[in-house]
Amino acid sequence: MLLESQPDMTCVGEAADGAQAVRLAEEQQPDVILMDVRMPVLDGIAATERIVRARPESRVVVLTTFDLDEAAARAIRAGASGFILKDAEPELVLAAVRTVHAGNEVVAASATRELFKAFGSQRRRIPAEFAALTEREREIFGLAARGLSNTEIARSEFVSEATVKTHVSRVLAKLGLRDRVQLVVFAYEHGLVGEQR
Repeated sequence: MLLESQPDMTCVGEAADGAQAVRLAEEQQPDVILMDVRMPVLDGIAATERIVRARPESRVVVLTTFDLDEAAARAIRAGASGFILKDAEPELVLAAVRTVHAGNEVVAASATRELFKAFGSQRRRIPAEFAALTEREREIFGLAARGLSNTEIARSEFVSEATVKTHVSRVLAKLGLRDRVQLVVFAYEHGLVGEQR
């Protein structure tokens, strides 16, 4: 009802379970999919992974609750373009759909605080692919992982936005990550935020 109330949006279907969501996504090829983490038959994480594997350009926004932050991180690794809280204001849901449709990512700030707190208490081995980044790429990685935009990074590092974009693209490619949301999750999972490496 919320999506249909918007002149620039059309709801092409609703799925009662994850398996049905995968089939519907294949049939309808929607621009954006709102995916619940908790779904019968096939959970939202597995459904997201299947949808993105079959159609990499699919944009999935995962709906989560505070107690499902780690599941949201798994969904990001599975290819979701972001996550928002189930109890988000309608305006935020609409903004999230528009944001991911435009090719950007969405991360619910209140959810990430809990997620990152949990990851912050864990220390894991630094992956070899991170060690392969140049010093400059690591600097850009750190700034992007803290949530700075390309414009903010460019200002702080006294370089052009195009240069930042190039560095971010190289970092994503070297780390095998799809987008900046996955970069943030990767950084917190491996304890790479807030430390000079």
